[in-house]
Amino acid sequence: MSQSRHHLFLALPSVAMLLLTASAVAANNTLKRRSAIGGDQTLVSPGNIFQLGLFSVANNTKWFLGIWFTVSTEAVIWVANRDRPLNASSSGFLSLSGQGDLVLLDAASNNETVWSSNSSSSATAVAQLDDTGNLVLADDAGSVLWQSFEHPTNTFVPDMRIGKSIKTGDEWSLSSWRDGDDPSAGDFRFVMDTQGSPEFHAWSRKQGRKTYRTGPWNGVRFSGIPEMGTYKGMFEFQFTDTAHEVSYMYHAYPGSPPSRVVLDESGVVHRMVWDRTLGKWSVFWSGPRDQCDTYGMCGAFGVCNVVDAVVCDCIRGFRQRSPAEWRMRNPSGGCVRSTPLQCERGGEDGFYALRGVKLPETHGSSVDNGTSLEECRRRCLANCSCTAYAASDIRGGGSGCIQWFGELMDTRFLNGGQDLFVRLAMSDLDISAIPSQLTLQYRN
Repeated sequence: MSQSRHHLFLALPSVAMLLLTASAVAANNTLKRRSAIGGDQTLVSPGNIFQLGLFSVANNTKWFLGIWFTVSTEAVIWVANRDRPLNASSSGFLSLSGQGDLVLLDAASNNETVWSSNSSSSATAVAQLDDTGNLVLADDAGSVLWQSFEHPTNTFVPDMRIGKSIKTGDEWSLSSWRDGDDPSAGDFRFVMDTQGSPEFHAWSRKQGRKTYRTGPWNGVRFSGIPEMGTYKGMFEFQFTDTAHEVSYMYHAYPGSPPSRVVLDESGVVHRMVWDRTLGKWSVFWSGPRDQCDTYGMCGAFGVCNVVDAVVCDCIRGFRQRSPAEWRMRNPSGGCVRSTPLQCERGGEDGFYALRGVKLPETHGSSVDNGTSLEECRRRCLANCSCTAYAASDIRGGGSGCIQWFGELMDTRFLNGGQDLFVRLAMSDLDISAIPSQLTLQYRN
């Protein structure tokens, strides 16, 4: 992000000025009932890790209420009024109303409400900015009435979750900025797909399609992000998959530098860590990382390999659906089976092990985390609609079961990838025709 920050000096009408008496102004990280901050005033978290206040972009023509890192003021992690900026000629202030609402008011428009937490349920509420960067509105009993972590913008940070509540339908997803000088909602979203083995995907509203997937959670990391295994000394990952909630968060170990995950305006997800020595953000990982991470690059039953001159090929046992299109370097039509499956004809099928891959898209897949991989194989073989299976948890040699029942989409080779067992007619499992490093088959 390249925007600069300038604080707006407050010019309030006399009624609003009553809110800003010496006893009412917020102290440190706390905003109490009938108090307000504006201009260059900020809430500062107890450890001075985060600040909340007004900032400007686009040559001071737009003003927003946001939260940013103290060490890097351009790194805004949350914006309240992202789709309704204050004008340069306006003056705004954040107040905790008598009804217990957090409200951003425009003093230049008769204290018009620009943004509200819509949480009025306690006149004794107190708002606090904590060291995680979460702005929490709670009552005097400590019950949380509203928190900024439940309303992400384009960034998530340690101890913040993204995902979905199965119980309520609430979704915690990222939405990109429109551009580097405009935090209004942009084209891309980063959301959890819970229809199958849960995984994140980036979605372009303009294109109306997925643009990138992380792959499903495999007990250690997301299938398509093996780099996560290198963060052990810095972060601890937590993946929740219950009947009530599917979510992901990460925790920073004590002493770890500031970090954030950002969905930028072009739809790329970046994991960034603050380099204290250089005083700048270091990008640890980005996705999509290359053309093989582009969703559906090689079409159904295709597999992408970025080290090959021609990156797309068909999984063994499949052939190009349209050789003419493939010759024109358009493999998006994918592949079709060379030999029909024999299951429904009373014949015998087997499995070909595709080693070291990002698992295919899991939307619509079946998941059973409580079974063995061997039982998963038996179930898939007994179901003529099952086209592939894999372990849902790679720990301890692999356990659990993911089954696919249709096309295998968006598969790629990846260093540190996992094994995918693809169903083929037994005649396509000729050992002599399969490269030895990729060979493994199961029979009845």
